[in-house]
Amino acid sequence: MSFKKTFAIAAFASVVAAGAAEARDQIRIVGSSTVYPFATSVAETFGKSTSFKTPVIESTGSGGGFKLFCAGVGEEHPDITNASRAVKSSEIERCAKNGVDKITEVKVGYDGIVLANSKKGDQLKITRKQIFLALAKDVPNAEGKLVPNPYKKWSEIDSSLPATKIEVLGPPPTSGTRDAFAELALEGGCKKFPMIKAMKKGDEKMGIKKDKKKYKAICHSVREDGAYIDAGENDNLIIQKLNANPKAYGVFGFSFLDQNSDSVQGSVIDGKLPEFELIANGSYPVSRPLFFYVKNAHIGSVPGILEYLAEFTADKAWGDEGYLTDKGLIPMPVEERAKYKANVKALGAGS
Repeated sequence: MSFKKTFAIAAFASVVAAGAAEARDQIRIVGSSTVYPFATSVAETFGKSTSFKTPVIESTGSGGGFKLFCAGVGEEHPDITNASRAVKSSEIERCAKNGVDKITEVKVGYDGIVLANSKKGDQLKITRKQIFLALAKDVPNAEGKLVPNPYKKWSEIDSSLPATKIEVLGPPPTSGTRDAFAELALEGGCKKFPMIKAMKKGDEKMGIKKDKKKYKAICHSVREDGAYIDAGENDNLIIQKLNANPKAYGVFGFSFLDQNSDSVQGSVIDGKLPEFELIANGSYPVSRPLFFYVKNAHIGSVPGILEYLAEFTADKAWGDEGYLTDKGLIPMPVEERAKYKANVKALGAGS
């Protein structure tokens, strides 16, 4: 999805607010913990290779990043927010309401979401349907009626799964990784149940009326009885806990699996391993695009933004052989990179 979000408000308000950002001489970036290592790598290279200060980057989660980013224009507000999902319409509206009337989206590449465990344990082979049954708040019983999730052990779902307690450490609701995991893994398994799938569009033959809100609530709601543990935005902490408990599993981005492949392993989901090539070609079922969003009003007010964008969108960074691939980023195809690079160049031309 390639687009530039533009919203009209009074020009005077934009000029006054933008002027307030002039007092700051260092780029401030917030947002996704998944994009954080990529942005940090670019920021460090940018700081060493230019005369500008190294940007300050804060890992707040995608939702937390948009909240800070959309709060206003000026010195006290961030210039860029990283996101492991696309911006929501509600966030666009919040931005516009607070005078953030022009933002530019830049897709940076792709990432896979993994369900991983310590290499001290056996590698898990699981389906998205089984993931839904393990982690959803409510699941269908034998009669097809929705009931509070009764499963305590993996093997209660399927005898091929481990006879151990379901214990999954993952990101909080403010995380883009959590959003993407709910959409790709949980909903991916949820819609395998015809009675639930029918709620999305309705089915006269089944006597089920269309109820998208209920469908999403069932498919995206995570159980709250201790089987799923909110581990915050610190993916490194999840890795540490997995190493300490080989019976537990963790949910995080492929880049963290790649960086910690000496101690943790990804599960096989629907017959596919979370591998670079399989994420890049779309075969791995739990993969998603990564983004950052730029506050146009801060360009020209906070020094170095355009230069930082140029570094991030250079082939030496996000290209097939770029240094971000060493961090686990899955590059976009050449044509897609060219499209987003053109958007960045348009910002420099004042578009």
